[in-house]
Amino acid sequence: MKAILGIKKGMTRVFKDDKVVPVTVIDASDCILSYIEAKGFELGLGEEKNPIKSMKGKYGVAKKVPEKRAYFKGELEGDSNIGDDIKSVQFVAGDKVVVSGISKGKGFAGVVKRYGFAGGPKTHGQSDRLRAPGSIGAGTDPGRVLKGKRMAGRMGQDKITLLDREVVDVKDSLILVKGPVPGSKGDLIAIFTK
Repeated sequence: MKAILGIKKGMTRVFKDDKVVPVTVIDASDCILSYIEAKGFELGLGEEKNPIKSMKGKYGVAKKVPEKRAYFKGELEGDSNIGDDIKSVQFVAGDKVVVSGISKGKGFAGVVKRYGFAGGPKTHGQSDRLRAPGSIGAGTDPGRVLKGKRMAGRMGQDKITLLDREVVDVKDSLILVKGPVPGSKGDLIAIFTK
């Protein structure tokens, strides 16, 4: 499995075969193999300023405690040792990759924004029902709101994984992935192959 961690820098476009291709720029510099277990491995990015003693012990072989990290199940392709830099050149243009990140948080949202509900009618004297959810269940039986009911609540800031994203280009430590990628500028993004 090929894998790397990077920081989302934003979106731009490139011209490929006389077509405009929207891409997300991910900076994959400073990524290291920080830890290896029997069933997987951990990649790290950056360096923790004031790590606690237990973290110093866990990442002692890597010689630095990574600030951001992600765990992957499987084996890393190639023969890398703990503490080695993971380079972006392992990916080439045309590779199909899996991209994972945390989506933007949107705060407390109603049902129209969160789930696309239609809301109530504007007519027949219903001036205050436009964005209301409507009925939330039956009466006496079952006499409660069933679990999983789609209602207003916190929206966004969930882990999103996108499959089969195309790597358009790799320039130095920058990886250009076709289309949008979850998260804000500066967020951690994991790129890997199955």
